Amino acid sequence: MQPTDIDRIRRFHRTVTRETGVMDQSFLGRGRPLGAARVLNAIGRGMEEVGAIRDYLGLDSGLMSRLLRSLEDEGLVETHPAPQDARRRVARLTHKGRAEFEAYEDLSNTRAQRLLDHHPNRADLLAAMDLIASALGQHAVEFVEADPRDPTSVWCLSEYFAELSRRFERGFEVHLSRDPEATDMIAPKGAFFVAMSDGLPIGCGGLKGHDGTWGEVKRLWVSPAARGLKLATRLMEVIEARARDLGMGVLRLDTNSQLPEAVAMYRRLGWTEIERFNDDPYPDVFFERRL
Repeated sequence: MQPTDIDRIRRFHRTVTRETGVMDQSFLGRGRPLGAARVLNAIGRGMEEVGAIRDYLGLDSGLMSRLLRSLEDEGLVETHPAPQDARRRVARLTHKGRAEFEAYEDLSNTRAQRLLDHHPNRADLLAAMDLIASALGQHAVEFVEADPRDPTSVWCLSEYFAELSRRFERGFEVHLSRDPEATDMIAPKGAFFVAMSDGLPIGCGGLKGHDGTWGEVKRLWVSPAARGLKLATRLMEVIEARARDLGMGVLRLDTNSQLPEAVAMYRRLGWTEIERFNDDPYPDVFFERRL
């Protein structure tokens, strides 16, 4: 029979379940199931508050307590009341737990590298994984206010500039544009946000302050793997909310008609087209929004 779209999705779920060892009683051969390994991984990656770990992993309170207790019994984790609120608990790895976390990291990295090494088209494989991860995790994206000079922010901006260079007929050179100073996109003058999906950046957007009275939306970018999920709209909402917090009454932005999806989005969101307000050589469409 001809497989349906639903058949293909369910086959994908079965394959991932099998290959990732979800059903194994000894995940990656370390003597404990995946659930306990995921809790250990979350703590090892910096999560401490038990409630936050539970929400991140989608666990109910009972299962979370049992998994933590099993890790405590092994001497891998210690839990204590939170310093600021004794009603909450925090979990930290012991020295033995840190060694076990590192062992899992090495095994997981080796397995991932092996998959890449045995696939004939590494780029397509990674692009497909990014697409699926963005779709499955779209409701868990976090918008983190960051310094635009941080490595993660710089990576997002580099991806943005590279895309403009590909899409513009005459290319794009950032030094020819009116690129905002980093300090113009840092509070209290402005802001810069990175959209994070389970620890990886998938988008960004900046707010450049102008004399404290108005702001300019800059460098709005979403990874191709996350497009169509309304992420750009959510970034715009976050930026607008921050602009209000900073006392800005007006927002402006510029774009280029060679980015028709961006022009369409700003119109759909109710922005008003205005006359040119800067001398940047790249944009040819200009918008304003009163807050």
